[in-house]
Amino acid sequence: MSFRKMFGEYALYSKSKVVALICDNQLFVKPTDAGKKYIGEYIEAPAYPGAKPSLLIQDQLEDREWLSKLIVITERELPKPKPKAKKKAKK
Repeated sequence: MSFRKMFGEYALYSKSKVVALICDNQLFVKPTDAGKKYIGEYIEAPAYPGAKPSLLIQDQLEDREWLSKLIVITERELPKPKPKAKKKAKK
């Protein structure tokens, strides 16, 4: 796991994939079918205005084992990140 500060909030990465965002002191996990099934009853909400809905995690924030498993499940189902375009050298 790693994180990167972006726009005053944080993106959480697992194996180079963005799996969650922390915005306004709330945890939003990327929605996947397997993640939804693992959670059971879930709440979807946008992490910020205009964002696609994510899985809002509230009650299980202190349960490290449960949260770790959710992140692994989510990462497995997300596509690999697209390679970044190489910058052309200026002449």
